[in-house]
Amino acid sequence: MDLSIAPKEIDGHGLLTGKVVLVTAAAGTGIGSAAARRALAEGADVVVSDFHERRLGETKDDLAALGLGRVEAVVCDVTSTPAVDALITDTVATMGRLDVLVNNAGLGGQTPVVDMTDDEWDRVLNVTLTSVMRATRAALRYFRGVDHGGVIVNNASVLGWRAQHSQSHYAAAKAGVMALTRCSAIEAAEYGVRVNAVSPSIARHKFLEKTSSTELLDQLASDEAFGRAAEPWEVAATMAFLASDYSSYLTGEVVSVSSQRA
Repeated sequence: MDLSIAPKEIDGHGLLTGKVVLVTAAAGTGIGSAAARRALAEGADVVVSDFHERRLGETKDDLAALGLGRVEAVVCDVTSTPAVDALITDTVATMGRLDVLVNNAGLGGQTPVVDMTDDEWDRVLNVTLTSVMRATRAALRYFRGVDHGGVIVNNASVLGWRAQHSQSHYAAAKAGVMALTRCSAIEAAEYGVRVNAVSPSIARHKFLEKTSSTELLDQLASDEAFGRAAEPWEVAATMAFLASDYSSYLTGEVVSVSSQRA
């Protein structure tokens, strides 16, 4: 078996039947859209959100064309507290409930600390970490008032554990996502809510190709045990597991989606 060749995406098994799943930063071809597609494959209805209205509309159409569950789209700037609060409210108003929030929004870059501006640091932390707090806060306020519980799945990164040149802002933000996951999980337990995170090493997709050099991505992929990057669906499958009842005893955990030591 050649492990350097990505396997075909697996079929759904009804893990999220009857659930409403909201995915942030879901436009395009990355982990967010893959998470939405996997949720549909597992029997859920889905709300996708993103700041990019055109790409979000295209993603909604692509997901709806699968002929699976209901798909709705809400434009949202995750750096705005009123917008994030409205995203949760609009999701519940449109779908009747919310069961799973997938916090996927993030922003990277490649800048050494010595050259980094305050604005660049603040922008990455705002999109990658503070947005997760905003959405988690809004979702928990909803879950606190209902009796069906819920799940929050955050997208972290192995860079929250390990060092990589020119990634201090992104790594700091993802380490913060991990800490937020652990602490908010303890608080959310009293509402019947579980909070976990995935920590991918590298999942290659078109958007990542635009923000990182091909040379760097090739190097990172070759360092993996399988000699390749993950497919976005492989990360999304782990997200679906964490969102499902199969992980009913997991909370405050960060699951590394990696073929190497994190």
